[in-house]
Amino acid sequence: MMLDRFLPRIDFESYEDFYANYTVSVPPSFNYGFDVVDEMALKTPDKTAIVWCNDAGKERIVSFGEMSSWSNQMACAFTNLGITKGDAVMLILKRRVEYWPAVIALHKIGAVAIPATNQLKKKDLVYRFKAANVKMLVSVNEASIRNELTLALKEQPLEVKVLCDGPYPKDDPQLTEEGWLDLAQITQNAASVFDRPQGERATDNDDPMLLYFTSGTTGMPKMVSHTYTYPLGHILTAKYWQNCVDGGLHFTVAETGWAKASWGKLYGQWLSGSAVMVYDFDKFNARSLLSVIEKYGVTTFCAPPTMYRYIIKEDLTKYNLSKLVYAVVAGEPLNPEIYDRFLEGTGLELREGYGQTEMTCAVATYPWMKSKPGSMGKPSPGYYLSILDEAGRSCEANEEGEIAIRTSEHKPIGLFGGYYQDEQRTLSVWRDGVYRTGDTAWMDEDGYIWFVGRSDDIIKSSGYRIGPFEVESALLEHPAVLECAITGVPDPERGEVVKATIVLAKGYTGNNDLIKELQDHVKTITAPYKYPRVVEFVSELPKTISGKIRRVEIRG
Repeated sequence: MMLDRFLPRIDFESYEDFYANYTVSVPPSFNYGFDVVDEMALKTPDKTAIVWCNDAGKERIVSFGEMSSWSNQMACAFTNLGITKGDAVMLILKRRVEYWPAVIALHKIGAVAIPATNQLKKKDLVYRFKAANVKMLVSVNEASIRNELTLALKEQPLEVKVLCDGPYPKDDPQLTEEGWLDLAQITQNAASVFDRPQGERATDNDDPMLLYFTSGTTGMPKMVSHTYTYPLGHILTAKYWQNCVDGGLHFTVAETGWAKASWGKLYGQWLSGSAVMVYDFDKFNARSLLSVIEKYGVTTFCAPPTMYRYIIKEDLTKYNLSKLVYAVVAGEPLNPEIYDRFLEGTGLELREGYGQTEMTCAVATYPWMKSKPGSMGKPSPGYYLSILDEAGRSCEANEEGEIAIRTSEHKPIGLFGGYYQDEQRTLSVWRDGVYRTGDTAWMDEDGYIWFVGRSDDIIKSSGYRIGPFEVESALLEHPAVLECAITGVPDPERGEVVKATIVLAKGYTGNNDLIKELQDHVKTITAPYKYPRVVEFVSELPKTISGKIRRVEIRG
């Protein structure tokens, strides 16, 4: 564990002590690749960095010594291809183990890594290639992904294109003609030593290190840029929220194209001395996931509520989860029903956390705190958080408003500096020393924060403001409901009405009688005006790879 290099104090007696006294010492010219990965390799070369497996039965364990050498080889290979400080490199690597040495190599070079999801289509790729001025692409070699890339590259060619897994370009004349390189081959032929760049080629703390595209409600995706101090911001995430321990094995279920992978599969975990569990799969299956947790002895776990909904439907007594000592949840609000069922099946409390692509863990239920199911917890140290109304006034207890971060006196480590090359969008959310998140919530008398919904998801019906979370929680208490999503649909009289899109549990059939039963159920659980006037039954809900429900698709 390297935390003593960056934290003047590691242990705290209470949340109040933690919030008041937690600080991070940021070294000048910090570079995670050299200052963490290579240092770990020097001190504990045999210590496990990654435990990787996939659905095909393959597995690989990578030590810090191997990770250091492997990332050096990739850094040399990329440099040989002309990649240098400031160049943008897109990584579409799903959950392949090659992602980790690749992103560390880019950090060492000083290039800007752009993790991207494999779900992107031609127009998405073309926009990203142009907007970020991408110079090199490293991608998995799967037909569906490569077909979209081929279409995009015809419209927006890139200087360098690399494939990470077979069949390799040398085995396919068409790929060779299109100029694809083989990642394994160029890495194997590269040196295993990469000297830290000096002078103008060295990285500074304020240099861009990561660039994430995140969707907005209107217009094209925003580009969130993070600097070289960003990994240190995730000490909060890993050590104090996820409760990662030295010698442990942490498993966050996330694909590398999403910021959640940076939260749970790389930075804070290694700083805390924990290895990272990587399960490479395409379609989520709760039984397979539980088998991985059991087989490899996962100690700490993080997943979105959507996945926990399926986990609690399994017979957890069939799995030996004795090494699992801590579990957290993020991505969407936690329904109390899920909390209760998981506690019953495992003996573990689920502890919620909150953040965005633009930041690190800003709110969480930390170890010293009593858990309140459905609440995200309290603000993290360094985050001067308020709930503000539209006029910028601090809301009273139990009054809904927008989550905002005050930055005029202190900017939290890991909070982005603005949207890349988009001053207008930056000013629309961040001005006068206040960053407005676009998320609606309220704070109770104890200082706990309760999520209501994205400001764009709030339903305005007959003068009422209805957050989707409370209605979803009410529906999930009914045994017929496996999953659900609440959205608003236009109504000529009420402006909007509540719509419930529901996936039924086994043994239930959608019909008018069940609709009436569910509507009446919601009326008994929460305020009657919140009940869903429109109900639709579906076989599955649209989700991102990270497991979040895509309400925008349901709204149409």
